[in-house]
Amino acid sequence: MRILILQSSARLEGNTARVVRMAEADLRTEAGNAGIALETETLDLAQLDIHPCKGCRSCFDRGESTCPMNDELLSVKEKMKAADGLILAGPVSVNDVNGIMKNWIDRLAHVCHRPEFAGKTAMLLATTGSTPARHALRTMQVALWTWGYRIAGQVWFATGATMPAGEIQQRHAEGIGRAARKLIQDIRDRRAAKPSFLSLLVFRIQQVGWRKAKPGSIDFAYWNDRGWLDTRRCSYFFPHNSNPLKVAAARLVGSIAAAVAT
Repeated sequence: MRILILQSSARLEGNTARVVRMAEADLRTEAGNAGIALETETLDLAQLDIHPCKGCRSCFDRGESTCPMNDELLSVKEKMKAADGLILAGPVSVNDVNGIMKNWIDRLAHVCHRPEFAGKTAMLLATTGSTPARHALRTMQVALWTWGYRIAGQVWFATGATMPAGEIQQRHAEGIGRAARKLIQDIRDRRAAKPSFLSLLVFRIQQVGWRKAKPGSIDFAYWNDRGWLDTRRCSYFFPHNSNPLKVAAARLVGSIAAAVAT
């Protein structure tokens, strides 16, 4: 099992980094208890060469390999594709994700058009001084849903401006451990093979939308080549064993939402 951890705080000894280190240690413990061989890698997004998006639309119209930035973004994406699971962690800034996280999400906007992570699982972590982190987690959640991830869970930790490592351990060890355990279990049990109602709904909205794309576009070709535009036979990115009633309800609600959006 391979898990990639991406954290967006520029403070490499700050609250988020400490939570991430605890989560990585707990992942190893949980995997060892389950007899699972585990590989982990942690990347600090603040230390990577990922430039702000210029909005040129080259990734949308001609493919991400034509992006003029020529930085480290696509190498990070390759690591995401090679991993079974992802932990995405960052601090709350002005009631949302911080700029480093948002820039990374923006640069991967082409994956909203061409979901490459279907079948993979993610856990979302956020740290905050005192305000709630729900909006920040929602930003991460919506992006990863659109990219095809199954969200195993999302947890936020109130840490103040700076919390000593010992106090983080004392206050939040249990929550961090639960998150690590849930991610390991979900990947091990292949729970992504049974998509949630929301995952099915998001897929349906995308399916309806991309059926209307230009047949010569790279997005239309991506969806069509994988059979995802076949509304009669395809209800998700891959064959699954979700409850038929849940599937039907998600398709109905997704169709209505897509119609309202357009």
